Amino acid sequence: MEIKNKKISIIGAAKSGVGAAKLAKKFGAIPFVSDSGSEDKLKSNLLVLKNSNIDYEVGQHSQRVYDCDLMVVSPGVPSDSEVINTAKAKKLKVISEIEFAFWFCKGTIIGITGTNGKTTTTSLCGYLFNECGAKTYVAGNIGLAFSEIADQVKENEFVSLEVSSFQLDLIDKFNPKVAMILNITPDHLNRYENSVERYALSKQRIYMNQTENEFLILGRDSELLNQYILQHKSKTFWFSTKEKVNDGCWLDGSRVVFSRNGKEEFSCNVSDIFIRGEHNIQNAMAVIVAAKIFDFENEKIINALNTFRGVEHRLEFVKEIEGIKFINDSKATNIDSVIVALRSFDEPIFLILGGLDKGNDYSTIEELVIKKVKKIYAIGSSAEKIFNYFHNKVKTEIRKDLEEVVASALSEARAGDVVLLSPACASFDMFENYEHRGKVFKEIVNKI
Repeated sequence: MEIKNKKISIIGAAKSGVGAAKLAKKFGAIPFVSDSGSEDKLKSNLLVLKNSNIDYEVGQHSQRVYDCDLMVVSPGVPSDSEVINTAKAKKLKVISEIEFAFWFCKGTIIGITGTNGKTTTTSLCGYLFNECGAKTYVAGNIGLAFSEIADQVKENEFVSLEVSSFQLDLIDKFNPKVAMILNITPDHLNRYENSVERYALSKQRIYMNQTENEFLILGRDSELLNQYILQHKSKTFWFSTKEKVNDGCWLDGSRVVFSRNGKEEFSCNVSDIFIRGEHNIQNAMAVIVAAKIFDFENEKIINALNTFRGVEHRLEFVKEIEGIKFINDSKATNIDSVIVALRSFDEPIFLILGGLDKGNDYSTIEELVIKKVKKIYAIGSSAEKIFNYFHNKVKTEIRKDLEEVVASALSEARAGDVVLLSPACASFDMFENYEHRGKVFKEIVNKI
């Protein structure tokens, strides 16, 4: 779509919305940004819009948003929200921010989605590709919005792009050269009418535009992912820690092997992968497959796997105080991420749970919590739900904020214990995003 002189309404003034607005203006469009949130929470972003001479409104979506040739939606805005439904009823073209950014990107896109492991895999992919000599940007739901860098990427460069189901709901032509779906477990069901099928099929949209010239990497071990795979033309590779695959990565004892047409082309030891845990072996496998699709050198791949240190807010060690370890796992916004976190520690755990609940079923972690957790601190809008579920099973208390939690944990935990922020919930009830939540937690701990 030629956007010069076109009116573009952008819904959401977080980083994706601001990025899309600046990109639209750069290419001669007339952007208007609308966010129903409060001015206080969006201050720094609104300043960027003001300095860029971009019109905006906050606290509402006025009728002006429908006076446009195109509507671009940020991932934080539910795809069934009133503003989007009204726009569709008015027959307006409505797309996600990644679709919009895709129009301007000349580079090769590695699109990465899945319920868990997206951020680690996207970061590792960017790191490994760069270490192998391929200039690669890391963007999407991680760090930079795709719109911020899309038009800077040259034809011989790559983008490692983290993609959420919300962004995929509103794509049209978006077509990554390599698409990955790491896994699918129940998540965000509040935005999919509590339907696992709707959520799973939303993820599958990442490859809907792929042809024989593109590649698809799928997690063999994820039951829900395999249950909902749709017909596709792209060349498919798999990764599995449980069975041998003909095309893709698999575990042969303590060796990670990549095969193509049944022929081994790459192997390394599990110990060559610095980030620990079975989930991270699977994340690394997905990236190895992508690297071998582009025939990167084996030695450089192994060196990158060996030197990648993981990502912020994902089981991140913050500080040890009087023998008590504080761990920031703010990225754990669903139950499955908490399972991974709890399994990562043998020490007794003081667990911080809560935030904006997305339809969590806490029975799935009940056994693990009883076995590993000394005490739960419940925070945020879901605190009462958590308290009601757990207080008869393990010591549970509601706390007002993270400062109260850390103060309580310091007085109650003992040397050898772990204080783990792994909330199982989104952060938008108390924070801008999970990064903000993690940073606040780290600041409080680091002040001690």
